[in-house]
Amino acid sequence: MKNLGHEVPGWTPRTHPKKEIFEGRTVRMEPINEGHAEDLFAAFREDQAGLIWDYLPYGPFDSLSEFEAWMQQTVFTQDPQFYVFVPKATGKASGVASLMRIDRAHGVAEVGHINMAPSLQRTAAATEGLYLLMRHCMQDLGYRRFEWKCNALNQASRRAAERYGFTFEGVFRQANVFKGRNRDTAWFSFLDSEWPEIAAGFETWLDPSNFDSAGKQIRTLTQCRAS
Repeated sequence: MKNLGHEVPGWTPRTHPKKEIFEGRTVRMEPINEGHAEDLFAAFREDQAGLIWDYLPYGPFDSLSEFEAWMQQTVFTQDPQFYVFVPKATGKASGVASLMRIDRAHGVAEVGHINMAPSLQRTAAATEGLYLLMRHCMQDLGYRRFEWKCNALNQASRRAAERYGFTFEGVFRQANVFKGRNRDTAWFSFLDSEWPEIAAGFETWLDPSNFDSAGKQIRTLTQCRAS
């Protein structure tokens, strides 16, 4: 008998991710709007060397007006659908991420266009913000597959994907040309069957009991997922 793949009983197309605020303990993920421009531009300017733009197909931006023009051209769409990180400690937008390549028919979505100001990087708010987007797709909407892609040379992004529980799937060679340079793209994903373990790891890691009085983690996310 031919093996044609396992059946997916009762499958129906999924709903498009919602443009709404996702509230966490340390961060709010807000749908991006024009009012976020000044805070984002100021936050991104913390990186005076412009290193946070190295692996993105746009930026850095020399002026607020240039940044606002990029926003008008890029971020007010249904796909990619941009959100901003607003840490509760500051109340100011300090990073962006998007849900993109949204395939409702097959239940697949990707997180991308991730860019965080230096003050947001390596914080609980950064991790929780991405978790809130993942949870919306996988838990609220019932997607089957969630993807992370990055420049294969971007070791920080690759480490982050593995930390969050994504599985490395391979490299698409010569996938793009950005800023006049070749980009090989590394692919990562996790599946709906893997999501409960991944979600439990995030919830355990984000619990206040996992942080000491100085806000330093007690167990890593990888350790929390393994437990």
